Amino acid sequence: MQHIISFISLGCAKNQVNCEQMMAAVQAAGHTIQTEPEGADVVVVNTCGFLASACEEAIENILEMAELKKAGKVKKILVTGCMAQRYKGDVLQELPEVDGLLGTGSYGDIAAAIDEVMGEGGVRPCHLGNIHTADQSGPRILSTPPWYAYLRIAEGCDNHCAYCVIPSLRGRYRSRPMDELLEEAAELSAAGVQELLVIAQDITRYGTDLDGEHQLAKLLRALCKLDFHWIRLHYLYPDEITDELIDTIAQEAKILPYLDIPIQHCNDGILRAMNRRDTKAELQALFSKLRERIPGLVLRTSLITGLPGEGEAELEELCAFLREARIERAGVFPFSPEEGTRAAQMDHVEMEEARRRAELVVDVQSDIIDAYNASILGAAREVLCEGFDGQAQMFFGRSYAESPDIDGRIYFTADQEIAPGTFVTVRLTGTMDGELTGELVEG
Repeated sequence: MQHIISFISLGCAKNQVNCEQMMAAVQAAGHTIQTEPEGADVVVVNTCGFLASACEEAIENILEMAELKKAGKVKKILVTGCMAQRYKGDVLQELPEVDGLLGTGSYGDIAAAIDEVMGEGGVRPCHLGNIHTADQSGPRILSTPPWYAYLRIAEGCDNHCAYCVIPSLRGRYRSRPMDELLEEAAELSAAGVQELLVIAQDITRYGTDLDGEHQLAKLLRALCKLDFHWIRLHYLYPDEITDELIDTIAQEAKILPYLDIPIQHCNDGILRAMNRRDTKAELQALFSKLRERIPGLVLRTSLITGLPGEGEAELEELCAFLREARIERAGVFPFSPEEGTRAAQMDHVEMEEARRRAELVVDVQSDIIDAYNASILGAAREVLCEGFDGQAQMFFGRSYAESPDIDGRIYFTADQEIAPGTFVTVRLTGTMDGELTGELVEG
């Protein structure tokens, strides 16, 4: 029997790809997908479970759907993804409104789970497949705007940072076969995708589990032969960045000089305790080498304040490191002691103090961003137009320095209509609430 299915996807882009695959599987099974949950037979809440705050957001969404279910506007609720994997027993026991769940090893079972919850037997399915061997491939229904899409090149993680639960949620690191990736990328290119975002928990490790060799550079060179305009890279582990990869990024015009390299901290003692393989000196040397060899490079990183071993001296060391490295983009997060991690068992400051420290680091980072924005005023930038802001009465888009959803926008004026998904040249002239502004360069 055909049913109406609605999806809510939470968390990271990798989770979004799983949701896109589930949507394709549901449609292939003959069901209809609709955006709004009201009126759906089944609402699928695809959860993040990386941090306690992400689980709280997932529970809020589930409870909102429970209210719709109580009002007769939704019939069934399925919970999928990382929170379902991490807290399967709690979800089933504490959330009686949930009609079934699928862990991260069972996305491919979504159509079967829908049949089960909509059947007459009153089954409450609980699909928990092997997270180390789950199939990563499969058709997708893109949920991004038509001009950009994600290509997930691997699943899982083998880094085992002391604060992180991802290996227990996503399994061992598994690279996808290169021919499979190139086939999927060719389909995305043929569909009109202009910007390809290459993602994984750690893209720099790509291929090492297949034949022991780093294969990311080879993959990127092959992707550059397809008809993409931009190729953007997300999550490079510092000590896995090879000279071959740096040369490839520098030489291939389609690969954007924008690298997302999470470092989490710079203090050697903290890095060692958190099972990170880098030292402060190595990070400094890496960033210097990258800036020297990749012109116009914009760096993004992630930082955690309040980690075990961080006192005022280590916090100031982190702030000084940022001021020196001039990293243009940074996400700053207070340490969250996650159940089941080694870091949670170590001495650490209270969450309130970790948040205070995060605010201090954000202030430092804000000064760096302001200085960077001021340094590029007057420059002409290629911008991918993404729409028109009625309140600002300006078009908006992104240059190579802004990744979707996590960085800012560039707002610009134009005397003509600019269709979303179009590349234009914008001269940067100022800022507005921290965002760059400019004007269309004609011709």
